[in-house]
Amino acid sequence: MTSRTIPCVLMRGGTSRGPYLLASDLPSNPAQRDEVLLRIMGSGHELQVDGIGGGHPLTSKVAIVSRSAVAGADVDYLFAQVNVRERKVDISPNCGNMLAGVGPFALEAGLVKPADDQSTVRIHNVNTGKLIEARIQTPGRRMRYDGDTAIDGVPGTAAPIHLAFLNAAGAKTGKLLPTGNPVDVISDVAMSLVDAAMPIMAVVARDLGVSGYETPAEYAANGEFLRRLESLRLEAGRRMGLGDVSGLVIPKPVLLAPARAGGNINARYFMPHVCHNAFATTGAVAVGSAAVTQGTLIAEIAGSQHLPVDFVIEHPSGKMPIRIEQRPGESAPVVYIVRTARRLFEGRVFIED
Repeated sequence: MTSRTIPCVLMRGGTSRGPYLLASDLPSNPAQRDEVLLRIMGSGHELQVDGIGGGHPLTSKVAIVSRSAVAGADVDYLFAQVNVRERKVDISPNCGNMLAGVGPFALEAGLVKPADDQSTVRIHNVNTGKLIEARIQTPGRRMRYDGDTAIDGVPGTAAPIHLAFLNAAGAKTGKLLPTGNPVDVISDVAMSLVDAAMPIMAVVARDLGVSGYETPAEYAANGEFLRRLESLRLEAGRRMGLGDVSGLVIPKPVLLAPARAGGNINARYFMPHVCHNAFATTGAVAVGSAAVTQGTLIAEIAGSQHLPVDFVIEHPSGKMPIRIEQRPGESAPVVYIVRTARRLFEGRVFIED
């Protein structure tokens, strides 16, 4: 048996961690590539003790990066979720946290030329086919990791990385407000039906007999509430033009309440039948878009916002900061998710053939 090495950079991206690899250093055959990833991470053992994985789904992720041939993109990013206990690799989802490290990795790997003060890297996510814009601090054309931005789930602070999911409005229905109304009423319950990166059904919590500050476990134990929420969701999906959504995970219900911890709004995100422990990245794009759309329930609770604005969503695990801007030549506002990243080490990882 012989050993070979592959160049590797281990990074924290958002609240996740994993190796960032160049596609050119991996086999082009998907099955052979996945086998290499399994060996790198040490999958098949609950601690991944024979690899560099961390024994947890959040630390068993891989980012594969290359220059892009897609129009308007600088780099391609293929995300791989490597199973810890089983020798399986899943490339069906995207990961918005590992995405935070793609721009810095691309800049330092020479795939993208850094600009003075601030660099923009346009990323084509191979998993979904979507474009994401990463805005990164590069003073003196050098990557900056230190800063004063904190994100829940990561100790300390770091430099902010702003991620914008481009052309988010009308991702599934073709319209930011699929019904044309900022507020619709279903079964005497007012709601805002919004489609930006993710279709959502936003409802004021007190209109459903809850406070909006409950824990995910408390919602899970409230069967009557969940049944009513699902009934409303089914009709909301129909009105949004999504048809019968009983077998779909969209639209996602979002409960709204006034902020009480220094943010702009308190929200609970359902997936769609279980309350998220935090808040989904795509859901935050929808909430941010609605926050600056006159007449929506989100805008009414959060109050008037003047662009550009830093906006904070309070959720069960803390806060999610986003930034909303109006860019020249674009009718819809652009929502940036704020993440951070850190380069941990670089070198070569050994695998056995």
